[in-house]
Parts: sequence; C-alpha cells; structure tokens
Amino acid sequence: MDGYIDSLFSLDGQVALVTGATGALGGAMAHGLARAGAKVAVLGRRAQRAEEVAAAITAEGGEAMPLPADVLQRAELETARDALLARWDKLDILVNAAGGNMPGAIVPPGGTVFDLSEDAMRAAVDLNLFGTILPCQVFGAAMAAPLQSAGDDSAYKGTSRSIVTISSLAADRALTRIAGYTAGKAAVEQFTRWLAVDLARAHGDRLRVNAIAPGFFLGEQNRALLLNPDGSLTTRGQTIAAHTPAGRFGEPDELIGALIWLCSPSARFVTGTVVTVDGGFSAFSGV
Repeated sequence: MDGYIDSLFSLDGQVALVTGATGALGGAMAHGLARAGAKVAVLGRRAQRAEEVAAAITAEGGEAMPLPADVLQRAELETARDALLARWDKLDILVNAAGGNMPGAIVPPGGTVFDLSEDAMRAAVDLNLFGTILPCQVFGAAMAAPLQSAGDDSAYKGTSRSIVTISSLAADRALTRIAGYTAGKAAVEQFTRWLAVDLARAHGDRLRVNAIAPGFFLGEQNRALLLNPDGSLTTRGQTIAAHTPAGRFGEPDELIGALIWLCSPSARFVTGTVVTVDGGFSAFSGV
C-alpha cells in the first residue's frame, strides 16, 4: 500500500520549469519539485542566482539547469524553452512563481490612491499578469504540442501535465496599500480559471491548470514592510499576525506539499482550482 501512495505523489521522470525560481518562494518550490523526483529548470532574471539555485539542487542529488530569462521578454523565454527541450526533450510541469510589487504601486503612509504612479501600476500588473501569460504561451505550447498531435492511442495516453500559477490571498481579499499587486494577482487568478477550461476542452485531463494562493510569507520584497531591522514585527506585521489564526508568517517550504499534489498523478481530476495556503487568514473574520 505504501508503494501505491508513493506513486500517487511521485514526480519521477518528469521535467519541470519554475519561473521566478531565483526568489525565496520560487527557489523553495524548485527544490521541492526536485526532491519529488523531477528534473528542474531554474528560470529567473539573475543569472548568477539561477546558477546557484541549480547548483544547490544538484548538490542535493537532483538534476537542474539554470535558465536566465525575463518573463516579460518573449524572445528570452523562447530561447530558454529551446535550451530546455534540447537537454530534456519535453516539459511536464510549469510553475509561474515570478511576480511581485513596485514601490510606486503601493500607497505610501499618509498618501491616497490618487497618489499612485500610473507607470508603476502598469508595471506591477504587467509583471504579475503578463509575467504569467507569456510563460504559459511559450512553455505551455511546448507542453501541449505532443498531446495535440499524438491522439488517444499513443505513448501520451495517461499523461497528466500541469501548469501552476501563483496567485495571492490579495486576489480575493482587499489588502490596504498594495494596489498594483492586488490588481495583478486578481487577474492571474481569473486567467488561471480561463486557461484551465480552455486547455481541458482541448486536452481533457492531460494538461491541467491550477493556482496556489499563498498568504503572508517573508520574501525579499515584503521583508521591510513586515519586519523591523531588529527582527521584530512592524505595525503592519503585527496586524497581519493578529489576523492569522496560525499566529505567524508562512515558511517557503510550506508551499511544497500543495505544489507537488497539484503536479502529481493524485490530482489528475483537479483543474481550475485555487489552493489557499495562508494559516487561516482568509477564513478568519477577525472576531
């Protein structure tokens, strides 16, 4: 029985690509996929950091390759896709972890929505929405093409490839100040549902699309908003912790379980859903 359960969640023989894998959350997810048996392509703008993440995965006994690229540059994504296929000949899993906010798309203390920079708002929406759409087009096409041409009576029968986008609890709950990020992630979540329906109608359960909506996890971009230099919680950090029944921020590796489930054979009939990982934040009324 143990072998059967293991097979449900195994990613042995699969090839995965994680965008934004040079960040805290994307990097943790890249490591988690490798530990589950997948070969992992580490995609991010910072070439040296991509190499470091790939080297760390390899040092743990996994197989990885760095793919320096900007998710908003189609030509760079196409170059990365070609390099991945040249090495591994296929792609089974795409995780869209690239995203973030822009300082000018955050309402400053004492400011109002009317003070927000139009350019920064557009940049935040572009990074989160089009930073998801473009990889889905470029890498998703490589995932779908063999399924489209193979037919049901082929080596691809029984295949279940998976695209996972990274949303946020901000897509569903209005959070003060972070206007650009909120708008971008809300669009990502709805695009995820749309893409899931579109690809399921074309490929059935062989190409699935789902999202993970993290709660508050410490990363490079939000650390200064949530922690003081001495490590204590800022006023905003205290408010968040008080509204999180679990009483703390999430750890990056606490996203791995949901990710592996969505990418594994155990989730063959799961598509178009959003899995929330937030310590109870979105369930809590505050009372």
